[in-house]
Amino acid sequence: MPNAKMEFGYHPPSGDRGFEEIRPREFLSDLHNALDVASQHFPSLWISDHFSYEDEFRMECWTHLTWVAARYPGPKLGTIVMCNSFRQPSLMAKMAASLQWMSSGRLILGYGAGWFEPEYRRYGFDYPSPGARVEMLEEGVQIMKAMWQDAPANFRGKHYRIEDAYCEPRPNPPPVLMIGGAGERRTLRVVARHADWWNDLVRPPDQLQHKLNVLQQHCEREGRDFSDIRKTLSVRLFIDKSHRKALEMAGDRIHGDQPAVAGDPSAVREQLTQFTELGFDFSILTFPRFQDLEDMKLFVDEVMPHFS
Repeated sequence: MPNAKMEFGYHPPSGDRGFEEIRPREFLSDLHNALDVASQHFPSLWISDHFSYEDEFRMECWTHLTWVAARYPGPKLGTIVMCNSFRQPSLMAKMAASLQWMSSGRLILGYGAGWFEPEYRRYGFDYPSPGARVEMLEEGVQIMKAMWQDAPANFRGKHYRIEDAYCEPRPNPPPVLMIGGAGERRTLRVVARHADWWNDLVRPPDQLQHKLNVLQQHCEREGRDFSDIRKTLSVRLFIDKSHRKALEMAGDRIHGDQPAVAGDPSAVREQLTQFTELGFDFSILTFPRFQDLEDMKLFVDEVMPHFS
């Protein structure tokens, strides 16, 4: 039986995510060690966009990503995913264009509507309704695309506007645009209209199939070829040579609507293969052993070759 096809990206922590040890004083050296290994095996490196959940140690996304871009010139660079609300879309367009140019075209701009209300409130951002946030997401995408393509660019919408805006150097090619989110009425419609890639969280296979069906329906209504959109997953992965130990590490995270992938290499291969059979061909991975990296190395040696 031929191997399944899936590409993998590595998502290191920007701070305490609650399932791995973070040592603030050693964070930079730990990050170096992790990326020294990951950059040799993973074709892309990904950074998340949160300011804080509570009082945890955490780096800001774009600062962190720029640091990675300068030190690791080989892999592609992704955001998983930028919150539209935190940066004016015209500013985001300029930031992305600059990094795309300075990194020789390596940027995958993951973008989303935002969701964690306490974070908004603590940092002084308004927290609009879900519908308004998705409207703002779509207008933000339209502004960024206009600024990357037109000189000058103009846009006037319900929430944002630009007037004779220049974005030089315009990115050539423009960054890959990946939209994250799975809201069936609004977000997946925006994906169908605008995204190069779509990103969702891991869900039970029947739920993922349903989301894919909804996205395909939106594509049909929008006149978009469903196969043109790359389907990607964010995967929290617990792997050990001992299947029992991997399940113990995952704990309650293997249950629920957004389960972790957990098990020995054979079990992990089986679970990931289910996703490829649905049409997902890219997974962005987190690993809990940030210091010793044994889980990442085990994945590289015993799982990744199966999907090459």
